[in-house]
Amino acid sequence: MADVLRSRIRSGELRPGQRMPTQAQLADEFGVERGAVRQALSTLRSEQLLTNMTKGSPATVADTVTHAFASPEVRPQPTMVALGPRIAEAFTHPHVEIDAICLTSVSLTLAIGEALRQVHAGRTKPAKVDVRVLMPSRRIDLAFPVPIGEPGDHGRQSVRRYWLAQRNAQGQVLRHNLLALRTSHGIDVQVAFRALPFTPPVKLYLLNGAEALFAYYTLAKRGEEIDHEYLEMYDAQGTQSMLFAFDQGAGLRDTTFVEQSHLWFNALWNTISSELTLKG
Repeated sequence: MADVLRSRIRSGELRPGQRMPTQAQLADEFGVERGAVRQALSTLRSEQLLTNMTKGSPATVADTVTHAFASPEVRPQPTMVALGPRIAEAFTHPHVEIDAICLTSVSLTLAIGEALRQVHAGRTKPAKVDVRVLMPSRRIDLAFPVPIGEPGDHGRQSVRRYWLAQRNAQGQVLRHNLLALRTSHGIDVQVAFRALPFTPPVKLYLLNGAEALFAYYTLAKRGEEIDHEYLEMYDAQGTQSMLFAFDQGAGLRDTTFVEQSHLWFNALWNTISSELTLKG
């Protein structure tokens, strides 16, 4: 809860000087007891993000919060904590632009759910949504996931089919959910996928031309039953990758990183990437 509220403060959804929701409202939203709410609020107060925490009155977002988040001491957060609130905030703008480089689109598909719920609830309604996703081509030899040891050609092909099925299924769900906004809300939606000739060692999300969220794919050994066979492989759990946030205008380092990330993405999109079909 503290991570989600911190993200809302960081994004500007909860602004300096604004009253927080009541403890009862937060308990209802997150489905927790009041004690958990108080603990989360106390955490944010210890980080000097909240003030005026008095009994019976909602806390206030600190006036110094902008300076706090400009600090290089801001900690990275797991993808499934940080990405959803940032995408939801991006959907409050008239023109939503999301570019992503990833192994599969599972994190993006899950994270975009909150933004879509906000649209369906009538809380936000962008006029246009453009999403571009770069993922590895089905034609390359993947660096990961890969089986451990000497599983033979059958084992390698099984792991490959396992990854490809994930890539295609998650991409199809992402595309379907976004394009549904056309008929349900009359939003101009464009979703495009292209294939990379390599396995990206990092994941990157670019939001509305103003923010870059970056994470390393950290490999670990894990087992999976694939085609009725238990296989051990080296793989990356992208949903748990720690995202580092960079905001354009938050200093020279952040601004340069966002700008260079856009240049890198566009260069890949316009040069060595190829058509990607979400099948077979």
